[in-house]
Amino acid sequence: MAQVLPTKRIAVVTGANKGIGLEICRQLATKGVLVVLTARDEKRGLEAAKNLQVSGFSDVVFHQLDVMDELSIASLANFITNQFGRLDVLVNNAGIAGIEIKAEDWKNLRFGVEDIIGANAASQRKFMKQTYEMAISCLGTNYYGIMRLTGALIPNLEQSNSARIVNVSSSFGKLEFIPNEKAKKELGDVDGLTKEKVGELVEEFLEDFKNDSVETKHWPTLFSAYSVSKAALNAYTRILAKKHPKIAINAVCPGFTCTDLNDNSGIFTVEEGARGPVALALMPDHRLPSGCFFSQTEMSTF
Repeated sequence: MAQVLPTKRIAVVTGANKGIGLEICRQLATKGVLVVLTARDEKRGLEAAKNLQVSGFSDVVFHQLDVMDELSIASLANFITNQFGRLDVLVNNAGIAGIEIKAEDWKNLRFGVEDIIGANAASQRKFMKQTYEMAISCLGTNYYGIMRLTGALIPNLEQSNSARIVNVSSSFGKLEFIPNEKAKKELGDVDGLTKEKVGELVEEFLEDFKNDSVETKHWPTLFSAYSVSKAALNAYTRILAKKHPKIAINAVCPGFTCTDLNDNSGIFTVEEGARGPVALALMPDHRLPSGCFFSQTEMSTF
């Protein structure tokens, strides 16, 4: 295997022991990519990688990764450096919902802008449990964790002639779902965006959540932390793309896909959900944009 490594593209996929992440690994492997499947749970991750190997994808390897753990991130970065000397594709798929909803209540939810931040939001709130601890964990995983991991793997990506970063995001992170005017203005200011500004907004949101001021401060009241985490991730995508012009860096919403995240109430299959991230990971150089947001396989607005 060591002899063929330099000719194969190498990809890391996070949160990949099930759902969209696992399917992204499968589709990349189908295209001849050597995939490093990562998961927080070592047993589940090893089992997922083994299942792909048994299916004929011998170039799928497992490495444990918890994006909330600095040592775990460093261990993965060292593994990539020592084994391959470069990284071609990073798919940041790991993420959590930051809420609790009973399985039977998912079918009662509606997902339009009016339903999430408008007149219909109040009637939907009874289906959702959101705590400060959940919000901390959600932002820690979906934003800060991705930022730390990406920072650790950038040196490996810079060794590639055709590097890609694909941030699996959500349409809930679009600015139309963020009613807080200050946040909307700052996150929409492409030229003025900085990691510091995004971090300040995230901390402001968490402080308002802690003080039970989410509604009065005009943050999303449903999927609160999730929406803010994905809006921050979208902003980080633009910041990163500007800072690293030689790496194609984009965010993508896979669509409302049937996964454990929503108790399998989504309308798309994992095969359909994985298509957007995989298309961005493998898009030819001459066609590849950077700093953009995609809804499945179509370019969209932030």
